[in-house]
Amino acid sequence: MSDEGAAAGPGGRDGAAEEAALTDLVERESAYGLLQRAHLLQGRRHHAQAAVLLERALGLEPGKGSILEPLARAYYNGGQWAAAARTFERLIEIDPSTAWGHFGLGQSLKRLGRIDEARTHLRLAVALSPGSALYRSALARLG
Repeated sequence: MSDEGAAAGPGGRDGAAEEAALTDLVERESAYGLLQRAHLLQGRRHHAQAAVLLERALGLEPGKGSILEPLARAYYNGGQWAAAARTFERLIEIDPSTAWGHFGLGQSLKRLGRIDEARTHLRLAVALSPGSALYRSALARLG
């Protein structure tokens, strides 16, 4: 056997290439890597696929608001309003002062026909971020 063959790993790959491939795989499957891939999918409007990656990321880092928020958005934009509402509720448990969380929960509850609860959370969103035309508009549309 030549020295070249001895240095190559399975399938003829050298150790450095295997190490780089393994490092890439680990990074892709880390919570951060999954989150980054999910953001790309959401940008392409692949919300269900993004949700799968974000669920995996949340499994690696339970209770992280930075994962819960895009997961709730992915559910909402994918038409899974009950899952979105539950996830926005979890986000609010972590950070009760998140205007975005209250807004998202209000919008999700509105889609579920729970108008009084939706109004409460939209009012909270407006109170927490009074300069947001988006939040004020959503509240005004409820009547």
